[in-house]
Parts: sequence; C-alpha cells; structure tokens
Amino acid sequence: MRIWRNIGTFKLLAATIGAAALLHGVSWSQTSPADDKSIPASKVERLNRAPVSKDILRVRLPRPVETILPNGINVLILEDHRFPLINVHFEINGSGPIYEPSNLPGLAGATAQQLTEGTKTRTSKQIAEQIDSLGANLSAFAPFGSGSTVLTASGLSDNFDQWFALTTDVLLHPSFPTDELTQYKGRAKPILLQQRVQPNFLANQTLNRVLYGAYPAAVMSSTPESIDALTPAMLADWHENRYAPQNTILAISGDVRVSTLMPKLRQALSDWQKSKASANFPASPPPASKTKIYLVDRPGSVQTTLLMGNLAIERGDPDYPALIVLNEVLGASAASRLFLNLREEKGYTYGVYSSVSARKYAGPWTAGGDLRTEVTDGAMTEFLRELNRIRDEKVPDAELDSARRSVVARFALSLESPQQLIGYAITRKSYNLPADYWDKYPVQIAMITADDVQRVAKKYVDPATMQVVAVGDAAKIKGVMEKYGTVEMVDAAGKTAGEASKSVGGAQP
Repeated sequence: MRIWRNIGTFKLLAATIGAAALLHGVSWSQTSPADDKSIPASKVERLNRAPVSKDILRVRLPRPVETILPNGINVLILEDHRFPLINVHFEINGSGPIYEPSNLPGLAGATAQQLTEGTKTRTSKQIAEQIDSLGANLSAFAPFGSGSTVLTASGLSDNFDQWFALTTDVLLHPSFPTDELTQYKGRAKPILLQQRVQPNFLANQTLNRVLYGAYPAAVMSSTPESIDALTPAMLADWHENRYAPQNTILAISGDVRVSTLMPKLRQALSDWQKSKASANFPASPPPASKTKIYLVDRPGSVQTTLLMGNLAIERGDPDYPALIVLNEVLGASAASRLFLNLREEKGYTYGVYSSVSARKYAGPWTAGGDLRTEVTDGAMTEFLRELNRIRDEKVPDAELDSARRSVVARFALSLESPQQLIGYAITRKSYNLPADYWDKYPVQIAMITADDVQRVAKKYVDPATMQVVAVGDAAKIKGVMEKYGTVEMVDAAGKTAGEASKSVGGAQP
C-alpha cells in the first residue's frame, strides 16, 4: 500500500528531476580549477543531460488542520500515517535574541538551551535518560537574528504520550539549576574564542554590524562578559515574561489523529496562561546609501574571505520570487554565474556563492567566498562584473529557464519530507501568507521573466551602495581594497576603530 501511495508524488516529481540532473551533471576531473584558466565558462562541458519536461509543475500541498487553543496557541496538525513517527515543533515568537537587552546578548539562547537541563520534578540526567529510553529526541534553540525560540521533539507514535509529557514539562516548568548554568558558561566561552579566529564568522559578524547598525539583528554572538553576567534568575525571568502561548505556533506532523490528539493538547497545555508579552518587530532599518569597505586583519593569512551585500526585503514582499530566481542565476549553486566565472573559468577559488535572506524584517542579499590572497584584486573585479551584468543585461532565455526549473525542482523534491511540509505550513502561518501560497509557488517561479529579474536586480543588487567586508592579511590586501572604496579597519569583535575607542571610554557599543 505504501508503494501505491507514493506513485502520485513520483509523477509530480518526474517533470522536474530532469532539470536537477541537467544543472548538476557536471563532468569531474582531478585537476584543480587553478590549473587551467583557458576554458571559458560558456565552454564548460556538461555530460549526462536528462530530458527536461516543459510542463509547469502544479501541486496542492496537504493542508494541516488549524485551530487555536483556549490560551491562544496556534495549532497546526498534519496527519501522515506512512511511518509510526511524530514530529513536534513549538515556535515561541517574542522570545528570541531580537528582543534581548543590548548588554545581554545570548540570554535567549542560554534560556533555550537550559530548558532541557532540569525541571521542578526532573534533573538534567533524568531528562536525558528518559528521552533516551523512549527513543525520542528533544532540543531547543534561539539563534541570533531570530525573534523566536524553537523547541522540537520527535519520537515513535506508540509512546507519544510519554515523550510529549516530558516535552511539555521542559517547556513549562524549567528550573534553571545553578550548576547546569555554570557548566554551560564553561562550554560557551571557549566557543566564543574559536569564533574569533574563523574568517567566515568574522566576515558575517562585520557585515551584520554595518548593515544593521543599532538594529538588534546586528548582533550574532554573545560576549564573554554577557555569558559571565547570566544568572538563573535572569533565565527564569526571560522564560516567565517572554514565553507566551498567544505568541506560539505548535506544529505536529506524522502518525497522529486530530480527533484524539486535540483533547491531549488541551489538557497538557492548559496551565500555560496568556500574558501581555509582545511579539512585534521594530521597523526595519534603511539600506546603506554608499559603498564602504571593511577590512579585518588576519596577519599571515594565505587567503582572503570576501563578503558583500546590502539589505533587501522582508519575507512577505511580492518581489521575493523574482529575487529567488535572480539569486539562482547569480550565485545559488555550482551552475550559477559567480561559480562558473570565479572558479571554473578563472580558478580563483573552490567556491563562491550568493544568497538572499528574507525575514520579518529586511534581510540581506550577500555574495562572497574564500580565495587566494594574490587574486583578491581579480576576484573583486569579477564580482563587480557579474553584479553589474545582471543589472545591465537581461538574462538570456535558456539561462533563465534553467534557473527557474532548478528552483522548482528543489521545491518538488522537498515535498517528499513530512517535516518540510509542516515547515512550509509554519512559514505560511508565521508570515501570514495566503492559504494557497505554496500551491502557487511553482507557477510564480515559472512565470518570472527576464524583465522581472532585471527589475529586482536594479532595485536590490547595487554595487554603488553595497557594503564589502574583506578578512585577510591587511599588509597585502589593504591597497587592493582601497581601489574599490574607503577602507575602515575592524577588530575581531566586529567593531570599527571608532566603535572600539568608544567602548574603551565606557560608552555602550
């Protein structure tokens, strides 16, 4: 029976898998990209081409049952009885790092991670042993840049009542033991030191700070001082004041029956009372209006890490589909322009990419990669060439068609995962998207034109206003980077010289 249930999905995917094979059927050799610079990207041979259907993918995703519990929790339930597994996802809006006090970065993340380290009736060891004995998984996290804490649990459907009771105990009755917090601090501070020597972390930290300024999304790491300052009382207060049912989405997928599950949810979560906690985001900051170069010095480094970009759009913006197609053309994969130019043709790097992040506030478009120090100038030239080309020239029909089909192919393949299906439902709920948003998504992507791509390129991808971060040996690359704009030095904490001097003087960073 399970084989026959999957045939419909197989037919749905068949029209698009060919596109994925076409885009990723690259011939491989043992030669480094730096060994042969004579082959232009347009001549790169691509083997094992599969036939590509010209049909537009049309789908109707299964709709989760939606309801609201008396205390305000938004519940999404998606039944899937193919396997005896259940996945639970609590998304608690208003409790993420976006809302943290400026002097306590990491408070939300520490609170989330300490949920599983003890409750009023269970110790950390007991929680771990019980989860293990039930064959379940339980974790919580609150990543920087997010306005939410996420608590996830999964396990078998035949002992769901047991592991879900443990999940709700962790969520509603954490005790934040002092000894567990002390151990957490001991683990967290060495990680901070390790981050400060990672060029990609330094690049992202610096770009975040210059793009967002005083906006809370600028922060992407704790500090040793903020970790030391944490107390169990602080974590308990954050939990008490920020974990609110009316701001929570509870998504459950898998081998469940709505009729039997709903009474269990009402009972298990009845003690969680509504509060006045807000989940409203502050208004997004404006994008930068002038290019500036930020240089993080790593003496002796044999490579330069380049990262550039600017603020773009919020997730609900109607330009989102066009920007996704633009990114597919520009740098989303090994078939995109940046990769084919800087790696395949020039041999500057083993990989360069671009990305678009869209959130409840304006997220950035970015492009970058790691490259040899001596080709920093050439790489900057080619980055700018590709950014200007996608703004000034319309994407050829064949290239645009391949990009659209690649986006749709990945979407189609993702529909095989129950977790991804409920993830789409969470996204739709979180961003208040239309009920049929994902049904129409493949058609939206397929209808993007070359004019659409050029329009959003001119609107969001502007070399004249983007911010550029270079992490490398300043003695070797400072002169190079000065060709492209005013260079400002940045320390390992992500602060410019002016910010660092203010901090020394006692000003709040």
